[in-house]
Amino acid sequence: MQIELAFGKSGLMVELPEGPDWHVLEPRSAAPLANIDAALADTLDHPIGSAPLEELARGKRTAAISVCDITRPAPNATTLPPLLKRLHAGGIPRESITILIATGLHRPATPAEIEAILGQRIAAEYRIVNHFAKDLDSHTPLGRTRRGTPVHIQREFIEADLHITLGFIEQHLMAGFSGGRKLIAPGLAAQETIKVLHSPAFMREPMTIEGSIEANPLHAELLEIARMARHDFMLDVVLTPEREIAGVFAGAGEEAHATGVDFVRLAMMERLAEPADAVLTTAAGYPLDLTFYQIVKGVTAAQHLVRPGGRILVMAECAEGVGAPEFSARVRRMSGYEACLDEMARTAVEVDQWQLEKLALAGRRRELLFYTPGVPPEAAGALASQMHASPEAAVRALVDGLRPGARVLVIPEGPYVFAQVAELAQK
Repeated sequence: MQIELAFGKSGLMVELPEGPDWHVLEPRSAAPLANIDAALADTLDHPIGSAPLEELARGKRTAAISVCDITRPAPNATTLPPLLKRLHAGGIPRESITILIATGLHRPATPAEIEAILGQRIAAEYRIVNHFAKDLDSHTPLGRTRRGTPVHIQREFIEADLHITLGFIEQHLMAGFSGGRKLIAPGLAAQETIKVLHSPAFMREPMTIEGSIEANPLHAELLEIARMARHDFMLDVVLTPEREIAGVFAGAGEEAHATGVDFVRLAMMERLAEPADAVLTTAAGYPLDLTFYQIVKGVTAAQHLVRPGGRILVMAECAEGVGAPEFSARVRRMSGYEACLDEMARTAVEVDQWQLEKLALAGRRRELLFYTPGVPPEAAGALASQMHASPEAAVRALVDGLRPGARVLVIPEGPYVFAQVAELAQK
């Protein structure tokens, strides 16, 4: 049996051997909207919990819009024009609007990526600013949250009269769901803020996982930060697996985001009757599998679907290698999952350690395997022993020793599949 996996830009065909009971898990989805322009217009003019955007813009001199970076397939070139049109109709001129690339601690977007993110015309005509979390002076201090997180948010966003975010909603490995408040923190936050949000104090909370909102302490913290930053308006979409728009949600940050989350849960969540013995998954291909840092999302999504002690194989191109320097150094010196977690519990938080922490939390209860050709063994530390040189070798390792008829899930789209085992789906 052959199956095509999302892998890089071109995909990867993999042969699945006889023996296991293979189950292919495709993303569930709502149907794409028939008329995107009409849906966007209606949502912007009749938003959730807010006055229409044009009305919000009246009397304001400036606006700042936070948008996703290149690692997120947000359809900004489609959603930005009608939003900008209403800002202009409300009296805010083009030269008074700043579009911020919400990188969090990712690298800055290149000029070519900015065109891909925004569309050529918008990229050429508007002021575009790459967020840079390591430059504390480019952020405005807003005090501390009730839990003590120091809040520093991009100065251009805070100093604008109108604060807008533009993104999309899907399950997220730590915040429960993406979109809304995440475009402010970590998207536009200084590393001093992000380090606390991604510290063991949050990462090891049992409900800081995919699909968790109501009991998720990180979600609550992000909402509090968004309030401190005066999150005036959001426009988020929900995407089909083909990246078409299936839902549009605009309005007040908390209410509109919550409505979008409800839509995703109803339309996208797959409930499985029992856990699998093993899972073959991906990082959903380009752009999410550009680095090893990003592929952790494929692992954490799959961990909820496999029994304790089971196996997870993730296949990802990793064309840009391991990731940023700090994360790469952590991976290179890693000696094992437990040792990694112990070290993080004892030492100050380092940039980007949270992805490795989430990987280690999954790896200490399940066997993790990798086919990541862009990551050389010498860069992988202890993980190198679980990395395989070919797709065939990786699949053999996944099924080696499994009982006949073992239940093995194949998830070609990786973290874009939102699934839970039945008894966990209610939590």
